Amino acid sequence: MVQLEQLKYELSLLKEPIEDLRVSLDIDKLTSEIKELDEKAMEPAFWDDPKNAQKILQKSKQLKDKLNRYEALSEKYEELNLLLDMAIEEKDLSVEKEVQADIEKIKEEIDTIRVETLLSGEYDKNNAIISIHAGAGGLDAQDWAEMLLRMYTRWAEKKGYRVKTLDILPDTEAGIKNVTLLIEGENAYGYLKCERGVHRIVRISPFDPSGKRHTSFASLDVMPELDEDIEIDINPNDLRIDTYRASGAGGQHVNKTDSAIRITHIPTGIVVQCQNERSQHSNRETAMKMLISKLIEIKEREHKDKIEDLKGDYSQIAWGSQIRSYVFHPYNMVKDHRTNAEVGNVQAVMDGEIDLFINEYLKKEQK
Repeated sequence: MVQLEQLKYELSLLKEPIEDLRVSLDIDKLTSEIKELDEKAMEPAFWDDPKNAQKILQKSKQLKDKLNRYEALSEKYEELNLLLDMAIEEKDLSVEKEVQADIEKIKEEIDTIRVETLLSGEYDKNNAIISIHAGAGGLDAQDWAEMLLRMYTRWAEKKGYRVKTLDILPDTEAGIKNVTLLIEGENAYGYLKCERGVHRIVRISPFDPSGKRHTSFASLDVMPELDEDIEIDINPNDLRIDTYRASGAGGQHVNKTDSAIRITHIPTGIVVQCQNERSQHSNRETAMKMLISKLIEIKEREHKDKIEDLKGDYSQIAWGSQIRSYVFHPYNMVKDHRTNAEVGNVQAVMDGEIDLFINEYLKKEQK
C-alpha cells in the first residue's frame, strides 16, 4: 500500500506541468484555429487554388497533431489517476510496475512537448538544410564527416523525417569531404539549428598503422528551407555560377554531363552547390533556394535589415567555435561545451541519440 500511495503522490506532481502545457500551447486558441481551417476546407472554391489548399490542410494537420498529443497526455493522466484510486481502494499491488512505467512515459511526453513549445522562431517549423564539411586532417577528418552524416541520418529517421542528399563529395580512399542534406519534417530546422558549429572527435585512428590517438574536426552548417513564395532580391552581379560534373553516384549520366551547379555569393563568400538532379536547371533552382535560405538565416542571426547589408566572409564556420567533443579513447564520453551535457554511451550518440544535447541547448537559450 505504501508503494501505491507513493505512486499516487508522484503522479499528482505531474498535474501542474500538464496544466502549464495547456497554457503554453493555448489549447483554446488551437481549437479555434483548427475549426476555422476546417471551415475553409469545406468551402466550394477551396480547391480552386490547389497550392493554397495544400498549405491549409498541412497547417490543419500540424495543429491537430499538437492538440491530439496534448489531449492524449491529459487523458492518460486521468486514466492513471483513476486506476491508482481503484488499486488503493482494493489493495491491488499487481498494477504497481505498470503504473510506474506509465508515469515515466508521461514525464517523457511532458518534457518532449515542453521542448517543442520552445521552437517559436520564425523558421523553426521549417525543413532543414544541413552541410557537413571535413576539417583539416585528411582521411581521419573525412571519415569523421561520414560518421556525422550517418548520425544525423539516423536521428532524422527516428524522428520520422525524410532525408534527401542534395550534394556530396566522397573521397576515393575513405569518407567524404562534404555533404549537403535536406531533412524534411515539422520543426526539423528548430531542432537542428542547435547543431551548427564544429564537432571534434578523439580516437585511435583506423588509418594510422602506429595506433596513435588522433583529434579530427568537422563543421556543421544549418539553414531553414524556405517556402517557394518568399521573394528575395539578389543582385545578379553579386553571383558567380559555375557548372561541373557531378561526383556522386548516378551512373554514366553524371560522368558525361556538367549538370552540377555551384553558386558563389561574392559579397559574403557563401558557396552553395547541388548535383542531386539530372537536370542542370533543377540543380540551379535548388542551389538558388539554398543560397537564399542561407542569406536569410545569416540576416536574421546578424540582425540585418537587408541582404545587401551582409558583407564579409561567411563561407565557413570558424574552427574555434567548437560545440561538442566525441571521445572514443582513452574513455568514452560525448560532451556539449555550451551546456555541459554529457553522455557516456558514445555508440548510442553515433546511432542518432542526440536529443539530450538538442533539448538542453533549447532550454538554456530560453533562460
